[in-house]
Amino acid sequence: MFTIQNESDLLSAAYDGPFEQPMWQTFLDRLRQRTRADYAGIFFRPPGRPMDSAIELFSGRPAAERLRQFYRDDAYDRDSIFDFMLREERVYTLAELILPKDPAHQAFVRDILEPIGVRAMRIVRVTEAGGISAWLSITKSKGDFASSDSAMLSGIAPNFRRALRGYAEIERQKVSGRIAVEMLERLNFGWISLDANGILVGESAEATKLLQHGAGLRRTRSGRLMAADPHVDRQLSRAIRSLGRGETRRPHALNVCNDPWVDLLLTSAKTSAKVDPITSLPGPAIIAYIQGDNRSLANRHEQIAELFGLLPSEARFALALSRGQSITEAAESLGITLETARNYSKKVYAKMGARGQADVIRFILTSALALA
Repeated sequence: MFTIQNESDLLSAAYDGPFEQPMWQTFLDRLRQRTRADYAGIFFRPPGRPMDSAIELFSGRPAAERLRQFYRDDAYDRDSIFDFMLREERVYTLAELILPKDPAHQAFVRDILEPIGVRAMRIVRVTEAGGISAWLSITKSKGDFASSDSAMLSGIAPNFRRALRGYAEIERQKVSGRIAVEMLERLNFGWISLDANGILVGESAEATKLLQHGAGLRRTRSGRLMAADPHVDRQLSRAIRSLGRGETRRPHALNVCNDPWVDLLLTSAKTSAKVDPITSLPGPAIIAYIQGDNRSLANRHEQIAELFGLLPSEARFALALSRGQSITEAAESLGITLETARNYSKKVYAKMGARGQADVIRFILTSALALA
């Protein structure tokens, strides 16, 4: 009889299965050994995959290609052979699945099962909360399975369903995580976590790229975050000191570099800066959100000119406005007179269909350039 006490190693392997490579290998090995099966396998379709891309995990002799092909082609489309709409968590024998007077069933036995030596089978279907079904089966070429083997599968089924749910959630989070990471990479956003003294605790991949490619920030030998420009570094140090000491929780915004353009927003970490009771390591006190433009100003000018039909000089002026500079500041940064800058503003507004600087900022920041 199946009990949690005498099958704890089988259950633990079921729960650890999603973290193995290949998945559930220990579980399947132990299941096959306990039931003296020639084969123990799991068929399932991972979340987000096409209907015909099911995965087979197995221990022992692999299922014949013809059987795998049958599953891939037919299992989700029709229920005529193995009745793939099996009742949840009920263990079925081969005799219960094969109807003796059904020609299709008999052909399946003759053409697929007998050539690969399958004489006995137990199969159970489980479906996790998100709708993913898996079929757990064991087969033998000689003899039959004992009633205790069926009881074991029946007892395992609800636990395997929970393990399948854990796997499905992990996969869904991976997909969501990959999409979020790609979006942040395209928008050139990253993050850097700091302790109360400004020492780097962690960083995202995008932040690592910006730190490595001369974006006006670097990591000192002691691990402190430092700005290349002395004036910016003093601002950065004051913000870190203020947030690290808890003197303020107000976010601090800094423009670190103009070419390539890099901004920082420093905020107090929502998590506690005290020592983590599990890892015994200090948590971050400050999160620095970093946003950078990984293209040169020349590239950005060309893209803006192409997208909005501007002359190169007008595109440079539009980019300056989109980064928050006033007309006077744009004139100074571009080395042109205030009168020329005002003329540019009229031409840029007219060509872009903008009513003012706010529209220029919105048009550029919400255009496809944000993902370039």
